Amino acid sequence: MARINDREVFPLVLGGNTFGWTSSEADSRRVLDAYADAGGNLIDTADVYSAWAPGHSGGESEIVLGRWLALSGKRDQVMVASKVSQHPQYQGLSAKNVQAAAEESLLRLGVDVIDLYYAHFDDEQTPLEETAAAFDKLVKEGKIRAIGLSNYTPERIREWFRIAKENGLTAPVALEPQYNLVHRKDYEDGLMEVARDENLAVFSYFSLAAGFLTGKYRTMDDLKGRQREGMVKDYFTPAGLDVVAELDRIASARGVELATVALAWLKARPQVAAPIASARIPEQLPALLAAAELDLSADETRALDEVSAKVGS
Repeated sequence: MARINDREVFPLVLGGNTFGWTSSEADSRRVLDAYADAGGNLIDTADVYSAWAPGHSGGESEIVLGRWLALSGKRDQVMVASKVSQHPQYQGLSAKNVQAAAEESLLRLGVDVIDLYYAHFDDEQTPLEETAAAFDKLVKEGKIRAIGLSNYTPERIREWFRIAKENGLTAPVALEPQYNLVHRKDYEDGLMEVARDENLAVFSYFSLAAGFLTGKYRTMDDLKGRQREGMVKDYFTPAGLDVVAELDRIASARGVELATVALAWLKARPQVAAPIASARIPEQLPALLAAAELDLSADETRALDEVSAKVGS
């Protein structure tokens, strides 16, 4: 198991993007309880979740998570990851913005420290030296424990590490890229190498391709009118559907869900500490948790490698 802040991370990270959006607060709490009771110990959210939803302004996920932390008494059992740069009121990664956004997140979460704090998207308008120093300041102030990067190019990640080394700043320990069986190129063509070189723990997002890899969307009619239609429709290609068919074959042979197999493939990839996956309702969680115990055979892994390599080619 990978470690963050000297704590071993459970092989599945619970995504908090659904909290207060597609998940009611009651369902969110039940999902969180079940995840923690199963041994899960890293919950991933962001200050922007779910500003895209009608009537939302950002911070909804953090608020729901914060209430659960207060009511459940499980704060010591779990680590909390959040992110900065996309909240409508805190756009970008200037030092002033990073500080203010972190303090707002701490208030919404109701915690004294955020265990893992990500630069959510690169901000090329702000000098990287300024951003790296702002994150280091939060560590030294005890407001965050560790630094992560998400949606950065390999070149910019290496530059952050150079700046940190030359200026005695706290270096990042985690990377959160988009990575799954139908979206491999970005991670495997550069990010994987820098993650290995800098010993970054990788936590993949969109691990189930917004639900496409669960097998619940087999035709465009299955998807029509769904909240995730815009995220999933591009996967409906012959190559993408071949990946789902191979997942189905392996899942049937193993007696597990397609999602379990897709996550098991990810957790065995180089530098991947754990995939991130979300459960809208508690009934969806067992298939995700089962991936922590499933190890694919060499033949199964090879079959998925080969069929998924054809996506986008």
